[in-house]
Amino acid sequence: MLDFRPVLFVVGLLLVALSAAMLLPALIELFDDSPEWRAFIFSAAATGFFGGALVLATVSERAKLGLRQAFLMTSLCWLCAALFGALPFVFLSIPLSFTDAFFEAMSGITTTGSTVMIGLDHAPRGILLWRALLQWFGGVGIVVTALAVLPMLQVGGMQLFRMENSDRSDKAFPRAAQLAAWIAAVYLALTVAWSLMLWLAGMDVFDAVAHAMTTIATGGFSTSDKSVGAYPDPTIHWIITVGMIAGSLPFALYMQAARGYTRPLLHDTQVRWFLGTLGVVIAGLSIGQMVFTGEDFGTALHLSAFNATSIMTGTGYATSDYDHWGSFAPAMFFVIMFIGGCAGSTTCGIKIFRFQILFAAAIVQLKQLVQPRGVFIAHYNHQPISANVVASVMAFSLVYAAGFATLTIALSFMGLDFITSTSGAATAISNVGPGLGDIIGPAGTFVALPAAAKWALAIGMLFGRLEFFTILVLLLPSFWRG
Repeated sequence: MLDFRPVLFVVGLLLVALSAAMLLPALIELFDDSPEWRAFIFSAAATGFFGGALVLATVSERAKLGLRQAFLMTSLCWLCAALFGALPFVFLSIPLSFTDAFFEAMSGITTTGSTVMIGLDHAPRGILLWRALLQWFGGVGIVVTALAVLPMLQVGGMQLFRMENSDRSDKAFPRAAQLAAWIAAVYLALTVAWSLMLWLAGMDVFDAVAHAMTTIATGGFSTSDKSVGAYPDPTIHWIITVGMIAGSLPFALYMQAARGYTRPLLHDTQVRWFLGTLGVVIAGLSIGQMVFTGEDFGTALHLSAFNATSIMTGTGYATSDYDHWGSFAPAMFFVIMFIGGCAGSTTCGIKIFRFQILFAAAIVQLKQLVQPRGVFIAHYNHQPISANVVASVMAFSLVYAAGFATLTIALSFMGLDFITSTSGAATAISNVGPGLGDIIGPAGTFVALPAAAKWALAIGMLFGRLEFFTILVLLLPSFWRG
């Protein structure tokens, strides 16, 4: 029988940490003399009580965390973070419905960036900070999950990175706790650096910190209904563009760079593919803007670089309504929603390394068609790829496509139009944020969607963030048998 004690102990610790985080926006509300501080105090008390009870009930009887417990722990941690993270929105003086609150919290903790909130320009600062904190914690959480948990679980080819980190990294970071500490230090350093740059570029301190957190987390929650479009200074846009790219690179390479090994960050093939793909997309969109909308080169490059980076990395910021850039731009944005960034980053989507593996496998297959008796081996980062990794990536790609199709059909069944259904499904499972069209496009929100659609999208966000198999394995009867 599955031992739940180590799982519940970790979930309890998570809720205690979440409770402590709720005190930060409570202090902001008290400082602003706003009554919304009560929402955070009540939420912190409820979350802390529940989390503390779990810790106390399991602390003296902790057992070893095994493979099955790791699957269950990962799914429960993210689900509980969304459930309890929704409490402050429910306890507001003008509360959100539980459906809207859960949607907003799930969008935050999964760094999706889709929102049901309007009037952000006049919202209490504590609420804005809580939205940013949810994404910031979700960003560092997925990096820790991707580097310490998913390789062990062999989800979607992530075991490849456990193999890559065998010698030097295993000696440098012998324990998961030490690995998490290094990740947190790098993540915090990047957040502080971008906060300073945005402040120096003209943002006030609060907005600079909030946008730095959601930029490095590639989350996309802003403090304005106009998103980053509320700040017309191109310098701010370029700083955030570079920040979104920084959040999309492998944090394991940052840790190596911090220890003096900078070569991997500069020569990693995944990084090169990511930057090359992004460069091609930006060039294509810039040309498209000049052709279809008549923009000059500088403006087209500026708008294309920011918005393409935002969508491809799954951040979800917007400075312009790209639905009006001509027919070429929406099609391009729809395609790049699925790409994502690098493995071990804060981004989601299919991720660059899987495209590399599929491409390498396809090349091998083509060669074998020409030379049936030849022996060809696919390579990634100059290392041979095992058949197990290729099979894992192919299975993930199939499940990802099936998940997208299922969610699209479900949204269509709920009465949503084709553009809203397809782009909504894509933006949910890829954790991007805005979709396409007048309803959920860059100029809209998800508030007008029916409650059933919001629940479906929230579930899609969770599946996409945890790369499907982490949750799907829980549905197997054999998982629960001794």
